[in-house]
Amino acid sequence: MVVKELIVAAVLMIGFGFFAAPEKVAYVIGGSLGDQSFFDSGYAGIERIGDEFGVETRVLECNFDPSLYYPSIMNAARWADVVFVISYGFEEELKTVAGMFPNKIFVNIDTIVQDDDGIISSIDFKEEEGAFLAGVVAAMVTTMEDLPGVNSDKIIGAVGGDDDVVIRSFIYGYEQGAHYIDPEIEVKTIYVGAWDDPVKGKQAALQLYAQGADIIFQIASLTGSGVIQAAAEEGKYAIGVDSNQNGLAPGHVVTSDLKEVGNAIYTVYNRIVDGTYRNGEIYSLGVKEKVIGLAIDEYTRGILPDETIQRIIEIEKGIADGSIQVKSYSS
Repeated sequence: MVVKELIVAAVLMIGFGFFAAPEKVAYVIGGSLGDQSFFDSGYAGIERIGDEFGVETRVLECNFDPSLYYPSIMNAARWADVVFVISYGFEEELKTVAGMFPNKIFVNIDTIVQDDDGIISSIDFKEEEGAFLAGVVAAMVTTMEDLPGVNSDKIIGAVGGDDDVVIRSFIYGYEQGAHYIDPEIEVKTIYVGAWDDPVKGKQAALQLYAQGADIIFQIASLTGSGVIQAAAEEGKYAIGVDSNQNGLAPGHVVTSDLKEVGNAIYTVYNRIVDGTYRNGEIYSLGVKEKVIGLAIDEYTRGILPDETIQRIIEIEKGIADGSIQVKSYSS
């Protein structure tokens, strides 16, 4: 801690200018905390920064209200030295505000935002890698007919919060992982068009279970809690996302695709502190960087046999060392 404190006290040269050591860090999100998923995962990283580096932190929640996007990012820029922002839906507002504060640090999360001045950096997750692993698990489950609730159909499902490039990346990886196990697996997907509506998530899940799916990958933030509820009520299975959701419905959530937003935020903040951060860079993080992976715990072991879990772990290692290639949606 002493070394970190000394580094933080130093003056950092970042990008094209000199910046004083951060004292205030803001976290701006388009939605709200309490989703037990994506936004909460990021907040864990913000809390860790505050605890370990002694900086003041603040969260600005937009609650999916477009009228709050611009004032929230503006207030964050005025107050903080470093602004971490999940700007999906208000990228242009972020670029406008960043251009007004060239002496501040702006790190965008989960999408790539490139401004003309090269001020904004982005954290780009390799969603396809984690989703590939989720597809591997789903394909294994749907072919395990001795597992309660599994039928003879090789059908797996996915529920997305919206039809956008990030969710498409998840689905692309999910399909690759499923077909890595069995090319005959059929993947059925529903995009519900909402991130904060568990009722719609449950309805979508019930529809997929009725169509023969044994297991559903929820990629829908708070909406996805409805998917998990449906799995428990129907005696079926689900895969969580972003945070470890295995314990939300014991015996029914096989695993969770961990997208460790908090770890990514902490990793980039460390670069700010040690002077290796540069404005305008894209930080692409995945399984190798331990930002993407599966939550395998006592709940997983209560559903899957040890030999199945070991095979999943070996596949994850293969992605990390490059022996298993996962194609990106953007390519």
